[in-house]
Amino acid sequence: MATLAPEFPAYTHWSQNQPRHALDHIPGEDGLPLLGNTLRLLADPVKFGDYMRQTYGDVFRNNAFGRRNIMLFGADANELVLFDRDKNFSSAQGWGSMLDLLFPRGLMLLDFDHHRADRRALSIAFKPGPMRHYADALNRGISDRVATWSGRDMQFYPAIKQLTLDLAADSFLGVPLGSEADAINKAFVDMVQAAVGVVRKPLPFTAMGRGVAGRKFLIEYFTRETLKRRAEGGGQDMFSQFATATHEDGSLMPVGEVVDHMIFLMMAAHDTITSSATSLVWLLAKHREWQDKLRAEALAVTGGVGRPVAYDDLGKLELTEMAFKEALRLIPPVPSVPRRALREFEFGGYRIPAGSAVGISPQAVHMDPDHWTEPKTFNPMRFTPEMIAKRHKYAWVPFGGGAHMCIGLHFAYMQVKVLMAQILTRYQIEIEPGYTPKWQAFPIPKPKDGLRVNFTPL
Repeated sequence: MATLAPEFPAYTHWSQNQPRHALDHIPGEDGLPLLGNTLRLLADPVKFGDYMRQTYGDVFRNNAFGRRNIMLFGADANELVLFDRDKNFSSAQGWGSMLDLLFPRGLMLLDFDHHRADRRALSIAFKPGPMRHYADALNRGISDRVATWSGRDMQFYPAIKQLTLDLAADSFLGVPLGSEADAINKAFVDMVQAAVGVVRKPLPFTAMGRGVAGRKFLIEYFTRETLKRRAEGGGQDMFSQFATATHEDGSLMPVGEVVDHMIFLMMAAHDTITSSATSLVWLLAKHREWQDKLRAEALAVTGGVGRPVAYDDLGKLELTEMAFKEALRLIPPVPSVPRRALREFEFGGYRIPAGSAVGISPQAVHMDPDHWTEPKTFNPMRFTPEMIAKRHKYAWVPFGGGAHMCIGLHFAYMQVKVLMAQILTRYQIEIEPGYTPKWQAFPIPKPKDGLRVNFTPL
């Protein structure tokens, strides 16, 4: 359990450096001059994390992306950092070095009272009325697109990425993307890639330079759209809800804040759902018996091939939700979560000083045999209510936890359930015998070859 020093935190921005030797007492490695362990981490984060943990234990020091940091492993570490009972761990300063130039002031980069106020204002977009509207848009858009996949030998990842962007435009913006669609998609891709670029300044011809240019384009686009929505009023799409969101005192959220939140949430929905849907399709292709189970469930709930999933029936797709949760366990879309300690604390027998960059690894805990029997095996039955009740509450954290629990998690469940119902009532998902794609871990997991699958009509 954490023990906090009484003084008020002195660290107010991620760029403030600790004393040079502040973390020398924590076991670990600093790696190469300047680069540290960045290249080893990017090459194979799972292999590197396993090596460091086996060598140094559940608390170790690392040096990557120009900063020393402390990694904490285990469900207790997840609870300490994510639940954050004492408000000691800054999400804004944790993500700041990676995202400050790209997604500043997005909901994930706010802390404490500011985060609470903006989350409350934005939550209006996820209430039952708007969610019913999104469900209708998702059913319509997914059905139309999935119907074109018949008999195709295709790369699933780019196909679902484009579909997810189009769905976000329909559900989030309330209009189909026009001629700017490709530019919007490119801007998001460039910004996400820039988050793990080795060069951290927006120099020409670097990933960060392209990412910052992408952000500039999106600011201009969403500023125009915000002003348009306010002038028009109303609208059930997410952007209209954000544009007219008010704080507790009744004041409208400033235009710049609406834009920042919209850019961040579209990125999160665009990339994390793409990654997690791809993981689930891959795992179902490997495990045909689970395709059959989910198909039978979808047919029973919807009543026929390609039929929509009614909003009130989403909760009946219990096996689909369990399979999705198991996919998120095996391949979490956010493998590690950074924070910054505002005050000194203790964990695992170590004193960790104020100002330390602290990370936890959902990916590592999701594979920990202390919590999961045969952790590398795909087994959705781990997520029955009885099994969930037996586990540590923070042994499964793909959506984060505490105050920063993903605000769009129910939207993610809804989109994936509709997607699976549309695919599985129409097709058998097939892969070549022995096919196993290699996965790129950063910045968000994806198969390097795009995931080659065939949708064979039933």
